[in-house]
Amino acid sequence: MALKQFLIGRQCTVLLLDDRTSDEVDPQLHSIAHGVISLEQLAPEYGAARRRLRVMKFRGTDFRGGYHDFRIKRGGLTVFPRLVASEHSEPFERRCVKSGVTALDALLGGGPERGTSTLLMGPAGSGKSTIAVQYAVAAAERGDHAAIFVFDESIEILEARTEALGIKFKEASKLGQVKVQKIDAAELSPGEFAYLVRHSVEQDKARVIVIDSLNGYMHAMPEEQFLTAHLHELLTYLGRQGVATFMVVAQQGIIASNMQSPVDASYLADSVVLLRYFEDAGKVKKAISVVKKRSGAHEQSIRELFFDEEGIHLSEPLSQFRGIMTGVLVEMKAAKGES
Repeated sequence: MALKQFLIGRQCTVLLLDDRTSDEVDPQLHSIAHGVISLEQLAPEYGAARRRLRVMKFRGTDFRGGYHDFRIKRGGLTVFPRLVASEHSEPFERRCVKSGVTALDALLGGGPERGTSTLLMGPAGSGKSTIAVQYAVAAAERGDHAAIFVFDESIEILEARTEALGIKFKEASKLGQVKVQKIDAAELSPGEFAYLVRHSVEQDKARVIVIDSLNGYMHAMPEEQFLTAHLHELLTYLGRQGVATFMVVAQQGIIASNMQSPVDASYLADSVVLLRYFEDAGKVKKAISVVKKRSGAHEQSIRELFFDEEGIHLSEPLSQFRGIMTGVLVEMKAAKGES
């Protein structure tokens, strides 16, 4: 107390450091100080160590409680404040976000609206990432900025694959209209990822965000117990900023009866697009349908999805068949005749 009064009388700002080598915490020290900041280092089972801080006390000032991720790197310390969506809101015009593929936009009732999130679900290789990238490139062609956060696939393979399909992803990326960031799930904390997304929206003015995929996002915090809370806050923030968000989640299994999702984010998303494989005449084909859209009407039909060098294509509604979602196609006329 004497030292405190001495320093206050000379208008000094004092920082006291405690290495916490003792397990016992002296509450008297906390009561003397105007502010108390606790720093922690976490060592996950795999990946780099992660640091976080918590403001426990700060007299006379409103502060943001809870844990905040931070990183020590060349140039100093960078703190990633915990995202609170209610503190961020921008006025925007609600309108449909077009993909540039007429049949796909029709399936989604004109397309997802700005300020909404769309979940693309399906097995590996069913075309989820390609559809998400198509929306990003279409936004760039309209003059908007788009950002893609890639967890699973390398940027070089993504460029080669989309170029083979006639999607001008590489061109839009070089012009800076589409910004792609490769995310290393083992090195990134949830707070830092939210910071990167915020930077794309607030600094680069991104109006379309693609997260590819939620599987990688989940692996970025394998020991986190609040993945859904993190994701909900991030999606709420993007919605209040007028951003159209597209999330990809790869389901385990190939046939519908064995499909499982590593994370259930379907109730968080405003729209859910379901992709499936089905068998027809000895061939494995892809089907696409919309099972949910909060912001308006959508087609109830199931269409075949296929790709070629000219891009993404959807067939007319497969109204003459049933059993598509189970993976085994049955023609309706044949079914009636048997019965």
